[in-house]
Amino acid sequence: MENNKFTPLDLQSWSRGQMFYYFTQMTLTGFSLTATLDITIMKKALEERQFKFFPAFVWAVTTILNQHMEFKIAIKEEMLGYWDTLTPLYPTFHEDNKTISQIWTPYSNVFKDFYSGYLDNEKEYGNHRGVLAQPVSSLPANCYSVSCLPWIDFQHFSLHSYENKPYYFPTIEGGKFTANGDKVSMPISISVHHATTDGWHVKCFLEELQALMNEPLTWLD
Repeated sequence: MENNKFTPLDLQSWSRGQMFYYFTQMTLTGFSLTATLDITIMKKALEERQFKFFPAFVWAVTTILNQHMEFKIAIKEEMLGYWDTLTPLYPTFHEDNKTISQIWTPYSNVFKDFYSGYLDNEKEYGNHRGVLAQPVSSLPANCYSVSCLPWIDFQHFSLHSYENKPYYFPTIEGGKFTANGDKVSMPISISVHHATTDGWHVKCFLEELQALMNEPLTWLD
């Protein structure tokens, strides 16, 4: 299961210290971009084993994010630092009235353990209504948002927040599957704060996520 240890950062010694100051104090900046993932191999492997795609997508995204400190930076008790792991906060869809509620599942680097926790949460909280399906008091401080618009093959998705508070975790959005011959693809959008994340980090995330999706037998069996 996940380790929620929080490690403080020193801006003077941190290699991104000046960049963090610049993009938080001088020019408050974030960015988002959309790429295309080839999900052919992963989708086929999941279907053969009767696993749902979305929790596998959430697990894969969280696994790669957790390998990079830049995606796990936050402020805790007015102190800048980073968590050992992120907890995915994701939507559950209510078919009857077309609304969503948010659910979170503690991360495990063992896919089947995370998948089991996901199913347990869906069973217990999936029919709860409201913004948060689980008790607000239990919401972990290390939650980041990962979601999906399975009805839309978008070319770009940009999330805008109008809250006036520091937030440095990435936000991830998947899209509709598109079949092209024997290949199946999906768009993925990532929104980040430039104070903690550059294009290089996003490039690494996308490449490593694609590699993980291309080798599902290493984590499914």
